Amino acid sequence: MTTTALTHISALVTNDPSLGDGSPLGLIQDAAVVIEGDRVVWTGESSKAPATDKAVDAAGRAVIPGFVDSHSHLVFAGDRTQEFHARMSGRAYSAGGIRTTVAATRAATDDELSANVARYLAEALRQGTTTFETKSGYGLTVQDEARALRIAARHTDEVTFLGAHIVSPDYADDPAGYVDLVTGPMLDACAPHARWIDVFCEKGAFDGDQARAILTAGRAKGLHPRIHANQLGHGPGVQLAVELDAASADHCTHLTDADVDALAQSETVATLLPGAEFSTRAPWPDARRLLDAGATVALSTDCNPGSSFTSSVPFCIALAVRDMGMTPDEALWSATAGGAAALRRADVGRITPGARADLVVLDAPSHVHLAYRPGVPLVHEVWRRGERVVASHPG
Repeated sequence: MTTTALTHISALVTNDPSLGDGSPLGLIQDAAVVIEGDRVVWTGESSKAPATDKAVDAAGRAVIPGFVDSHSHLVFAGDRTQEFHARMSGRAYSAGGIRTTVAATRAATDDELSANVARYLAEALRQGTTTFETKSGYGLTVQDEARALRIAARHTDEVTFLGAHIVSPDYADDPAGYVDLVTGPMLDACAPHARWIDVFCEKGAFDGDQARAILTAGRAKGLHPRIHANQLGHGPGVQLAVELDAASADHCTHLTDADVDALAQSETVATLLPGAEFSTRAPWPDARRLLDAGATVALSTDCNPGSSFTSSVPFCIALAVRDMGMTPDEALWSATAGGAAALRRADVGRITPGARADLVVLDAPSHVHLAYRPGVPLVHEVWRRGERVVASHPG
């Protein structure tokens, strides 16, 4: 099997504290990485790199793990430009806008939906995202939710059933009946195509009892829980996430001290989605509070057409550093190893022997430039499963 070395890396982020400077980033200066097949087999100082079949000179650029975007909503049609424009003119965000996308998604063909997913994934890949999760949630019928998951599964293994996004417009007068549908025929049709189950636990969507019933039913079918929690206000979502050992509680904008303590003492990751706050002018999540308490934090895009229409993890890193109290090191870790933790993955989000060879070469000498130079396209190359899939130049 061919071996390839990336050499003369100015600063290599491994996310292994046993390496390099001993920090959580495991930073190695003047470093090299050796790839064999789709795996990393060696990391260390460039001068000590073993002989390989091929070598690629990073020319003093920084290398980081590929971003792990653990929260997105990519199976949809249409956009909500008018809603965004109205909101930026003073209208408050509410979950009701999802219905617009539901109507457009139901009307779209399978090919149209799949093409949209591919388009946004290619956009994300160019910006360094090598692992991503995506959800259903814009169909809200048995047939439309199942086809959304089938389409998503063509593009990623990290597929989430979100039939409980909002109560379907078809059941506006019978929310209990919709919960029965989600936990019965819809779950039966969707479970074979998904790894995760999610619920929007929020006023205007599903309350704590409904969310518990939905997630418990999903777990009985072999799907692991994740939760949209505490985005629009205080509520039971975070506590429910911890109770059910959810992989992540996502948004976490409005937290009590008890919520923070519960997250810090659990395996549930607090996934923060600053693109949503940016696009809705909502209060920023307090990442500093969570980190200081000892909670594991992930950063993701929440890419969706209504409340966070961005696929850019670097943009979210810049927001987290500027407005959420994170250091550049913490934000990068949360967008890589933190995202991997939110997906309960040990093979991505790091550059260490045995990990999948997903890495990003930055056109900068340090990962700090992701926050230092916001909005600048710093991704020079992207390697995914050991193959260079994005390059700033041919060859």
